[in-house]
Amino acid sequence: MVWEALGSAFIGLALALLATRLLPHRLPARTLVLPTGVVGALFGAFVTHSALGAGHTALTLLGALAVAAALLSLLIRPAGLRRSATA
Repeated sequence: MVWEALGSAFIGLALALLATRLLPHRLPARTLVLPTGVVGALFGAFVTHSALGAGHTALTLLGALAVAAALLSLLIRPAGLRRSATA
């Protein structure tokens, strides 16, 4: 279970870093994106491990990837949206 947690945290961090490299103009600050990826992956691993039980490491990591990607997708802003000068 420790390896699942470490693996899912690494997956979340890697996915968040990839998102910040591919979409830097459409994401908020990197200090928000990186923890969101890690926390999303850890939560996804927890839910998947709770549902499937022990012995399904690959599926647990896949669940971590799915939840982290879903959570990171919620941070993406629309392409044409610009911040106002007064905000």
